[in-house]
This record gives sequence, structure tokens and C-alpha cells, in this order.
Amino acid sequence: MGRFKFYALKLSGFIIIVFLFQLFIPVFTEMFLLNDESLSQFWRFLTAIFLHGDLAHLFYNLLALALFGSMLEFLIGGRKFLVVFFVSGILANIIAVNFYPSSLGASGAIFGIIGALIVIKPWQVVWAFGLPMPIIIAGVLWAAGDVLGIFFPSNVGNIAHLSGMFFGLVLGTLVRRRTRGVRREKVKVDEKIVRDWEKNYLGR
Repeated sequence: MGRFKFYALKLSGFIIIVFLFQLFIPVFTEMFLLNDESLSQFWRFLTAIFLHGDLAHLFYNLLALALFGSMLEFLIGGRKFLVVFFVSGILANIIAVNFYPSSLGASGAIFGIIGALIVIKPWQVVWAFGLPMPIIIAGVLWAAGDVLGIFFPSNVGNIAHLSGMFFGLVLGTLVRRRTRGVRREKVKVDEKIVRDWEKNYLGR
């Protein structure tokens, strides 16, 4: 499939390189994260996407980007995937700067990818919360967790996540309407695989 350019994996590799700069150049993060200075230094709305706070933050975002990003890129092609990634990430940061003194990470862009997948292939089965489930259900659960997180503040950018998913849903709707050949069929799950999984993990 000529449209697939491994952009999700390439972005993951770039993020790893950026993280090395963060580790070895202490001022690097402060120069490019999202904060009040973003209102006059607009590039921060973009550069903050590639920064991460620690190894755990980096690992989970890279895992999600590689998995969900590759799925979306396969469905809609590399260029449209990049549009979803960057537009969702930047717009999520524009929202987030109004609620957090500083923030960083690719989560807004990743939730944009998830939002687009929910619209384009809602019954795609993914592994979430220790269970296989359609991505539309996983997305609702992730969104619900972020809504609850707003009322129990932590270091998680819940508003950025929700904003990214919203813009991903919008972009996914536009892509679905304009793109021919997007695979919209339901994913068929082998009943034997499901039964074996239930036997192994649920003791049935």
C-alpha cells in the first residue's frame, strides 16, 4: 500500500531524539514547552508536542502513537495522518494553555488520532483496560476518565486530551466524507480466538 509511509514510527523516533536533548541540555525543555510565553512565541504550540516529562510519559505516548498512529495511517494514508496529528496536537495546546501554567507531550495529538479512528473505523478491536474492545468503547471510557480527572487535578493534562479527541473526531468526520477507499467494514473476530482468550484470562 503506497500511502503507508511509517510516519507514526518516524515521529516516534524523532520524539526519542528530542527526549535525549531534554536529558542532556537542561534548558532545552524550558525553551520549547507550552507556557504563558507561547502567546508571543507561537512555535511552542508545535514544539511542546515533542517534549515529555519523564521516561514513563515518553514510553506510554510512544506506545500509543506507534499503535494507533500506524492504524490510522494505514486507513487514510500518510499525509492525512500527519494533518490529524499536527492539527489535533496544536489545537489541543491552544486550548490547554488557557488552563495549565505549563504543559508538554504528544497526548493531545494522540487523542486526536484516537478520535479520528473512532469515526473512521469505530468497531476496530483494540486492547484497552486489560480487555479487547471496539475503539469507540475504549474512547468513551478514556474520555470519561479525563472528564473525572478535571475534578481531581493531577499532572495529567485532561483538558488537552479531551480537546485533542474532539478535534480528532471533527477531522475524522471530514476525512471519512472526502476519502474514498477508507475501510469502514466491521472487524471480524474469530470466535475461537475469543473463546480461547476467555478460557485463559477469565477462567471460563
